Amino acid sequence: MDARDTELKKELDATLQARRELGEEYESALVDSFLEKVDQRIDGAVERRMRRHTAEQQMVAARGSRSPQPTDSWGDRFGFGIVSLVLAIPLSAIGGGVADLPGLLAAWAGIVGVNAFQAVRTNPGLFRGRDSRKSSQDSDWEE
Repeated sequence: MDARDTELKKELDATLQARRELGEEYESALVDSFLEKVDQRIDGAVERRMRRHTAEQQMVAARGSRSPQPTDSWGDRFGFGIVSLVLAIPLSAIGGGVADLPGLLAAWAGIVGVNAFQAVRTNPGLFRGRDSRKSSQDSDWEE
């Protein structure tokens, strides 16, 4: 239990004690007062979360709208390629055995598709034209 929960528990205990001392005629006012405090706590928590979320979004935008990916390392990409090729063997056998050449082509289309998706995910500008990459590199040198 953190300090804010302890504080809220104390507020609840105080409200219940005041209700016992003042009687039922003040119950509505006491409950309203306690609920107002709970509402303020909720509003504060939501506001803190929104500020944190906004700050995270600003950090992502400052990084060029691309947050670092944990799979961007060379070892992870190499491992993905190896696993992909190892799985290609049984997929090729199953596809070719079940549906002959169309099955084999479908299996390899899936393998190529998964690898292409992974490549684009880790290198967003991979399939852009050569001219757009060259112009962005040229502008980097001009600065």
